[in-house]
Amino acid sequence: MTSKYINVINSSNQYNNYIQKKQYWNAYKYLEKYLVKDPDDIFLLTEIAFLCTNHLNDLPRASLFLKKLIKIDKNWFHYFNLSRVEAELEDVASAKEHIMIAEKIFDEENVPLKNKKRNSVDPKKLIDEAKRFIQAVEYTTITAPKLQLQINKAKQTPPHTVNKEKAKIISKKQNEPQKQNSQTTVVQSSIDIPSYSIPVNCSPVNKDNLLNMFQIQSTLKDCQLFIEYAYLNLQKEFDDLLCLKTMKGVEKYWYQIETVKKVLKNFHGRVLLSDEVGLGKTIEAGMILKEYLLRGMVKNILILTPAPLVSQWKEEMLEKFDINFVTTDDALFHDNHFLFWKNKFIIASIHTAKSAKNSANVINEFFDLVVVDEAHHLKNQNTLAWKLVNEIKKRFIFLLTATPVQNNLIELFNLITLLKPGQFKTKKSFKAEYVQKGDESKPIHKDALRELLKDVMIRNTRSAIDVKLPKRFATTLKLDPTEIEREIYMNISEFIKETGENIPSRTVQLLMQEAGSSPFALKKTLINSQFAHLSGGVGAIIKKIDKIDVICKEKALLELILKNPDEKKVIFTQYLKSMDYIMHILNKNNLKFVTFRGDMTTHEKDQSINSFKENVPILLSSESGGEGRNLQFCNTIINFDLPWNPMKIEQRIGRLHRIGQTRDVFIFNLSIKNTIEDYIINILDNKINMFEMVIGEIEPILGYLGEDKEFENIIFEIWLRNSTQDKIEKGFNEFGENMIKAKTEYLNSKEIDKEIFGEDYEV
Repeated sequence: MTSKYINVINSSNQYNNYIQKKQYWNAYKYLEKYLVKDPDDIFLLTEIAFLCTNHLNDLPRASLFLKKLIKIDKNWFHYFNLSRVEAELEDVASAKEHIMIAEKIFDEENVPLKNKKRNSVDPKKLIDEAKRFIQAVEYTTITAPKLQLQINKAKQTPPHTVNKEKAKIISKKQNEPQKQNSQTTVVQSSIDIPSYSIPVNCSPVNKDNLLNMFQIQSTLKDCQLFIEYAYLNLQKEFDDLLCLKTMKGVEKYWYQIETVKKVLKNFHGRVLLSDEVGLGKTIEAGMILKEYLLRGMVKNILILTPAPLVSQWKEEMLEKFDINFVTTDDALFHDNHFLFWKNKFIIASIHTAKSAKNSANVINEFFDLVVVDEAHHLKNQNTLAWKLVNEIKKRFIFLLTATPVQNNLIELFNLITLLKPGQFKTKKSFKAEYVQKGDESKPIHKDALRELLKDVMIRNTRSAIDVKLPKRFATTLKLDPTEIEREIYMNISEFIKETGENIPSRTVQLLMQEAGSSPFALKKTLINSQFAHLSGGVGAIIKKIDKIDVICKEKALLELILKNPDEKKVIFTQYLKSMDYIMHILNKNNLKFVTFRGDMTTHEKDQSINSFKENVPILLSSESGGEGRNLQFCNTIINFDLPWNPMKIEQRIGRLHRIGQTRDVFIFNLSIKNTIEDYIINILDNKINMFEMVIGEIEPILGYLGEDKEFENIIFEIWLRNSTQDKIEKGFNEFGENMIKAKTEYLNSKEIDKEIFGEDYEV
């Protein structure tokens, strides 16, 4: 079967650039957009499976694509690749089955080896190497653990049992002829030789070295020795954390390290991580699960989180801990719900996981580790979310929340029951022993309650670990647009409300976000071919954009920069075309700057950050801080545009306002009057004073809205369903009042938690 995409992909400069620059995730997404159009294309499936296996190291995803391939194309090489991937995933039975099929198909094809191209790989040799690799995996995952179990049992044999065994052996030997019995000798030898515990210091196993050993001409005995070495390596005490050397872009704070050690040593993988907001519960959870993975103590992980946090968790786990998760945001999830839940590393929206369509599939799987973020959503035993987490078959579980008690102590009982059933006996006895009659938010017998909670809970507080940050000051400059800017914004608004049903919802939302940034960002999307059939209104808007020389944000930006030209400043924007325009402004005014863009290599990004730190006063960044670059040496942020997701705004601020910052931080927001951004900033700044809150507090506040929709979607729906300016303002005012109520509820829960827990549960 000939693919219509072979020439398109092979001749694509964009795709080849992604590969050359090692931007493999971008390459994957490039292929995926074609695969959505033609999900059975063999070339696309083969190429994307190769990317997942060899570059993204996303073996579960590769396995799904390869399984689809073998259904369409019964080629021995597809079976061979699937077998290798399954062996890597330690699915030995499937790996054996598929390598046998690969060999059978190849033999049936009866291709003479002499017809092979010169220097090509011998398929027979490949298949034989795959068999040896599967044997090695079988040894390390099945045979070696069984042997270790037998050794452990022998070590635990009581002395009187050993003496009886010796007596039997000696009696048997005395009654036998002079023939040597090798088996008896081995048994007696294993009993007589004493064993000693010898401390061994080893570095973490280098996976690349292990794979290289299987790929070169090594004997099975060599591989077995290497695997035995790996087992010895894992005998380290928990006092030495293996994960610390593997993390990237993570500042390692003492309280986080101590938290990880305490969970590993004392909590046996079941813990409520309840640090106050902004102290890094996500990082702590990532460190623990990375430690478990390095020690071979877990093999599959499920992370459940509110929908808006799915992509953030994926980004954190990949960039900081080098763990590639599949998520319920991926196209892969929508392709096959059943197979998705069989992946090794999954991040899922808890709302999606608890749905009737998915809950049975989730419960049918076994997970070594389950992590639940924003776990206060599990406060009620009668909810689908609580029931789902309770029914999931799991070995370890982490619950993460800064507010474990929001209304009453029964919520705490419900959370602890998920971690350690029976810790508080029954709900009735818990209420009788620890809850004040008439006020379920007040505890009694605090000392006894404290002792029980210390078995399952860690709560670090800002005051206890002495986290003191300088102040933050935010100023929003509300700008009057030029006449042509106002016309463009009105035209695109009218165009979307008239024709929005013919355009994908994400594209519609993108258009309005770009319009709030700059007309130049908007133009880039408008000239996309998908608007060809709507070219009348689009063409008029593009013509107006082409007439623009200066926009209202230019003057405001220059005034901010020139007030103190030598002071370091970070200018954030979401869109590359807006960035190009800012670069034009800076060059025109002879202002020195460096850029930080997503399409730069790691080396180029490092150079930009170093130049900014040493001698360049302006960093122009198109990213909101997902790279984890910390900029405490700078104390001024200019938001040229604003993300509609307030957590992304927090990420920007968090690059500067974090531990290590010694000066007050100043934030300047550029906002054009009567745009959606103008309404957003009014809610975040004037209604709930977001810029004065601790970094991370916006997340639990949004949780109190009681909606499963993301903030930006709520905002967009308010704008879309109201036709006049008065109605739009009324809709945003009502939403602002809901945000005020949500913040009030959050602050009340903080007070309750402070009264119940105080500073009794720090490491």
